[in-house]
Amino acid sequence: MAAVFFMVTMALYFTATMVFLALLLRRSEALSTVALSITATGFVTHTLALVARMVGTTASPPSFQEALSFFSWMLILVFLVVEFRHRLHVLGSFILPLALVSLVSAAALPETAPTLQPVFRTLWVHVTLSMLGTVGFAVAFVAGVMYLIQDGLLKSKRFNVLYSKLPALDFLDELNQQSIVFGFPLLTLGIVTGAISAEFARGAYVNWNPEQTWAIVTWLFYFVVLVGRLTVGWRAKRAAYLTIIGFACVILTLVGVAIKSSGAVS
Repeated sequence: MAAVFFMVTMALYFTATMVFLALLLRRSEALSTVALSITATGFVTHTLALVARMVGTTASPPSFQEALSFFSWMLILVFLVVEFRHRLHVLGSFILPLALVSLVSAAALPETAPTLQPVFRTLWVHVTLSMLGTVGFAVAFVAGVMYLIQDGLLKSKRFNVLYSKLPALDFLDELNQQSIVFGFPLLTLGIVTGAISAEFARGAYVNWNPEQTWAIVTWLFYFVVLVGRLTVGWRAKRAAYLTIIGFACVILTLVGVAIKSSGAVS
């Protein structure tokens, strides 16, 4: 049953992505309503898929597939919350593609990809915290991209449909900062709980494999960005570029984990 719900969810997210991308070029409240309705329906089926998966594997530790699916689910949840509070339809044009890519990536991984060893069952906490932190960085990345687009439109004086849909620069800058403030403590807790679990399982907090190394590099990078934003006052373009670079580090970490998971069953 979980597999059926996942397939339906992917179809709905794909459709919603296409509609949201079309919204970048058109002014249509009706189209916005359709896109939001499809997204909300997909979120419901995605929730059912996750619940069905958890019920069916109550004793299993998390797999990377489940982590990616949870990341996608959280992205949609954040979008719906922001949409409810600010009526920011255009955010869906950037969030939905990320959520879709994450879910498709999860589906593309081998079904026989190994889960973590039983001793790692506490890693449910580690995976959840790490993915929540990653969601915060993903939203910061989206806010940074939107900031640079809007800034470019303003400087070139191209006051087109996209310009009218994008929020003000100050709002995007604030969203960027709040997302980092949200994501960094969660990633920190995720790394700490992962290290503690590794100590119990292998007798070492860190073994410096590629994915752990990139995770630490990512943490250090966002630490510098966060300190710069809160103390030095890094804002505007600099903050946007830095969060885009930081999210590239996040992607490299996830790719490393995905390659390891796929290679383990090849």
